[in-house]
Amino acid sequence: MFRHRFARILWALLLALIAVVGLSSCRSAVDAQQGPATGSGPVVRGGELRVGVLGDLSPAKFLQIGTGGLNGHIVANVYDTLVTLDHASPTPRPSLATGWALAPDGLSLSLDLRRGVTFHDGREFTSSDVQQSLLAYLAGPWKPQFKRTAAAITRYDVTDPHRVVLSFAHPVGNIFDLLDSAPIIDAKTLDGLKAGRTFNGTGPFEFASWTPNARVTLVRNNNYWGGSPALDKITFVEGNDPKSLYTRLRTGQLDVVDPVGLTSHDQKLATSRYGFRDIEFTGAESQVYVGVNVANPALADRRVRQAIASAVDRERIMTDVYQGAGYPVNLPWPKTSPAYDASANHTFTRDVSKAKAILADLPPVPPIDLDYSSQGGTSRIVAEIVQSNLKDIGITVDLVPNDPTVHSSKLIGGEFSGLWILEHAFAQFTPSTLAVSAYPFNAAKNASNFVDADYAAAADAAWKTADPSSPEAIAAYRRLDAVWLRELFLVEIGVVIQHATASPNVRDVGWDRRVQFHFAGTSLTNPDRRS
Repeated sequence: MFRHRFARILWALLLALIAVVGLSSCRSAVDAQQGPATGSGPVVRGGELRVGVLGDLSPAKFLQIGTGGLNGHIVANVYDTLVTLDHASPTPRPSLATGWALAPDGLSLSLDLRRGVTFHDGREFTSSDVQQSLLAYLAGPWKPQFKRTAAAITRYDVTDPHRVVLSFAHPVGNIFDLLDSAPIIDAKTLDGLKAGRTFNGTGPFEFASWTPNARVTLVRNNNYWGGSPALDKITFVEGNDPKSLYTRLRTGQLDVVDPVGLTSHDQKLATSRYGFRDIEFTGAESQVYVGVNVANPALADRRVRQAIASAVDRERIMTDVYQGAGYPVNLPWPKTSPAYDASANHTFTRDVSKAKAILADLPPVPPIDLDYSSQGGTSRIVAEIVQSNLKDIGITVDLVPNDPTVHSSKLIGGEFSGLWILEHAFAQFTPSTLAVSAYPFNAAKNASNFVDADYAAAADAAWKTADPSSPEAIAAYRRLDAVWLRELFLVEIGVVIQHATASPNVRDVGWDRRVQFHFAGTSLTNPDRRS
């Protein structure tokens, strides 16, 4: 008996020792993976940056500028734009254009182009490429958000290869939004780009390979006009769901995950508990909303839409679903926008009694479909909360999950039958951009099938004011606000502040207002280390 007891004691001690050694090894591996929290020290050249994303490359939607995604990350790193918009300022900064002058009447813009820039195949960049790129952006097959702005360009003067003059049909207050968003592409290989075979840009990285539903690899452009990047290559690793990307990040298989790659809960867990870096995409806010098809007879009466706006629990959604990474709003503007009006954002709060009182004077509302994207899981949770909120006031909604591609197609075509959940962007640009460019808001054609003369006039007044911060422009923004709060063809829920997640081995990650990564200045503190 004594020998058995002694053996059990020895075995317990051995297990304890193994556990201590194992714990020490795990901590060492995590510490090695995490590295310095600030990524300080000199820039180290070399290494492969592994970036986790949801979804695959889609050539058919390559220039359909939206918020992030694999298409957007490739555009941002393989191609350049004429200007770049700073995160915190509306003032554009030089890129392929080194200087510019807007005519006093706002009807033309001249841009001086950077010399010595070449495409990845070695061809020199000239003013003709600007014209061809914007015409291709306009002609399709893509459906880019700034298409209406590009259509306002009536003439291109490209007689000087290093200077281009754009003439407009009218003053265009958001012209720099277009020039920040539209990539300069190679028209000579346009057919290859449309087919997803050739990606010939002037950007810091060259397109190397694409394995569908698996990965895309970019390699360093050693001849980049802005200086050769530090990274040897970038591999975008495609995940099927946020949990798989979270697991790969935690186990050292990924270095960075883009903002839509993780749930808000997992992103917060990784950065607060496990030492990963939180990268807040300031200036790249999006807004989560309930879209409303006003052509549906059940939703045609604005009083029904007012009841819906009064039923939605914005506070709960922003706190529980987005983990406080944002704030409730009634209007689309983020706090960083010159159009933001804090007082107007208290027009609708959750008030079940008020919503029921509105509906009491109306015929019963029949069941309505509520569409959401099946990708990621966040939209489903928001949809379930909204479904519960509307049940509280006597409105039944049936949840309809959509593949992301189907969901996007329904948005662009205005094909949602009733309500839908999505996040929109473009309020972080020049305010007029929202009403003339974004699919949910475009006064000419929007996903809600909403048509209104006052709305169209306010959108035009905002857009055709050359100075987007002028008193005339601000007055136009207030007119837009009045239409949105009265008609409620979109029910805003809240501003979402986007967050990416990275190992501390990664330093100097850049981004733009479209939630697209920019890795020209990114490096790894120890390129050879892999946990």
